[in-house]
Amino acid sequence: MHDLIPVGISSCLIGERVRFDGGHKQNRYIMDTLGKYFEFRAFCPEMAIGLGVPRQTIRLVKEDDRVEAVGVKNEALRVTNELIAIAHEQKSWHQDFFGYIVKKGSPSCGMERVKIYSNGIPLQNGAGLYTQTMMENFPNLPVEEEGRLGDPVLRENFVHRVFIYRRWHEVCEADLSWQTLMDFHGRHKLILFSHDQTLARQLGKDLSEAHQQPLSQFAEAYISRFMAILKKTAKRSNHVNVLEHIRGYLKQELDKDDKKELSDSIENYRLGRLPLIVPITLLRHHFRKYPNEYIERSYYMQPHPDELMLLNSL
Repeated sequence: MHDLIPVGISSCLIGERVRFDGGHKQNRYIMDTLGKYFEFRAFCPEMAIGLGVPRQTIRLVKEDDRVEAVGVKNEALRVTNELIAIAHEQKSWHQDFFGYIVKKGSPSCGMERVKIYSNGIPLQNGAGLYTQTMMENFPNLPVEEEGRLGDPVLRENFVHRVFIYRRWHEVCEADLSWQTLMDFHGRHKLILFSHDQTLARQLGKDLSEAHQQPLSQFAEAYISRFMAILKKTAKRSNHVNVLEHIRGYLKQELDKDDKKELSDSIENYRLGRLPLIVPITLLRHHFRKYPNEYIERSYYMQPHPDELMLLNSL
C-alpha cells in the first residue's frame, strides 16, 4: 500500500457543483487513475470569495497596466483583489501540496492562455488570478491544467514532477546534507538529461563545486533549477541518448544477439515505431540478470508506478 500524494485541485474537476451555472467538470482520468496515487484536496476560489452558485460569470480585462476580474454582464462586479487575496490566504494550505491541477481557461484558476480582453478583443495570453498568485508564491510547485493532461507527453511530465517534488521534500525532511543532496542528484541525473542535457550538465557541475557554500542557500537555488529543467518536456532524442548511455553498462555482459535486440529496440523507439516502455522493459530485464548499483538506484527506468502506464504512450 502506498501513501497518497497530496495534490490540490479545482473543485469542479472532482465533481463538485461549483461552476457558475451550478454544474461541474468532473474528469474521469483524474478521478479514476490519478486518484489511486493522489489525495485530491479541492478548492474553488470563486466560491471562497462569496460569489455563490449560480453566479454571474467573470472575465479578465486589461485596464491600463493592470488586469482586472470583472463581471461579464455587470462590470460593477470586481473581484481582482479578492481572488489575489484568497490565494495568499491559502499559502499555509498550498505548502503541503506536491502538485496542483487547475481548470483550463478559468479567469480564476487557468494556468495559461486565459483570455484577457483589451478594448473588447480577447487575447489568450493570461493566467487565472488565483493560480497566477499561487504559482508566484510557490514557483517550484508542479501545476497543470486538466485539458493539457489529455496530451500523453504533458501528462507524463506533470506526474513525473509531482513524484520527484515529493521525493525532494522527503529528503529535506530527513535532514538534508551535502551527501543526501548528491545522492538525490545522482538518482535523478539521467532523468534530468532526458529533459535538457546542457542544463543538466551545468547543474551537476555547479553541485560538485558548491560545497563551500551554505547548504540551505544552495539547496534552494538547486531545486529551483532542477524543477525548471523538469518543466521542459523530455525529447525523444534525449531519451535515446540516455538509453544508449545505460546500454553501455551492459557492454561486457550481453552476447551478440542480446546486443542487437537492445540496439534495435532503441532504434525503433527513436523512429517512433515503439513506445519508450519497450526498450526500458528490455533494459530492466538485462539488469535483473546483471545488476548494477548505479542503474538500480536511478529513477530513470521507473520514475513512477508502472500502473499509471505513462511510458506506454511516449
